[in-house]
Amino acid sequence: MPAQLPWLEPLDPFPSPASAWGPDDPAPGLLAAGGALDVKHLRAAYGQGTFPWFSEGQPILWWAPDPRMVLPVAEFRLHRSLRKTLQKFASSSHCEVRVDTAFGQVIRACSSTPREGQAGTWIVPDMVRAYEALHAAGSAHSVETWADGRLVGGLYCVALGRAVFGESMFAHATDASKIALAALVAICRVHGVALIDCQQNTRHLASMGAREIPRSEFLGKIAAAQDLPGGTWRFEPVYWNQLLPHPSPMA
Repeated sequence: MPAQLPWLEPLDPFPSPASAWGPDDPAPGLLAAGGALDVKHLRAAYGQGTFPWFSEGQPILWWAPDPRMVLPVAEFRLHRSLRKTLQKFASSSHCEVRVDTAFGQVIRACSSTPREGQAGTWIVPDMVRAYEALHAAGSAHSVETWADGRLVGGLYCVALGRAVFGESMFAHATDASKIALAALVAICRVHGVALIDCQQNTRHLASMGAREIPRSEFLGKIAAAQDLPGGTWRFEPVYWNQLLPHPSPMA
């Protein structure tokens, strides 16, 4: 029989991530329900490795899975096809990466893109409003792929110091979300961010170098990282040198 799930009132602190449901419970990684989606609580949640994830009609559900899927930025896999795409994108005067110029558009586009293996969206209207407020407070960012003046792909993430938590991606053109992820990796390398939280294991992320680590290890890494200065959130074309130091079609 699973442990009773804590119900949080709006001012209650989060339980320890170690108390999240385990592999033999109905929803492994589920930590608590209820609480609030304001900036203060979102920052507190991410600061202890917890994130909200729920569907329309459900209460707010908070998760702290074990193990945790992360992308060590030094281990990002730039496959040959993506390398060619980035070289073409970086050399085009009609394409660019922008940061934080269209956060609302990005999160709404992500809301219409189901997660791998899921039929519906988890980015419900309450989540959109909550992360727009977090963006306005400087703790959520969008990395955007633009082509011919159109937003064709992107992602949004949460950042506390040098702790970066990836949330969702979308693409309206081939490889547009992969370009945004590559740009995020480049930004992280420039600013000394060691890893990007991916929350859950997917084949797509694993193919790009993401892997699972124990929750305890993850919590130790973000505890240290969030106390460090995070740098300025922007993207400069020279950042591509973090991934393409010797532009070449060969992998």
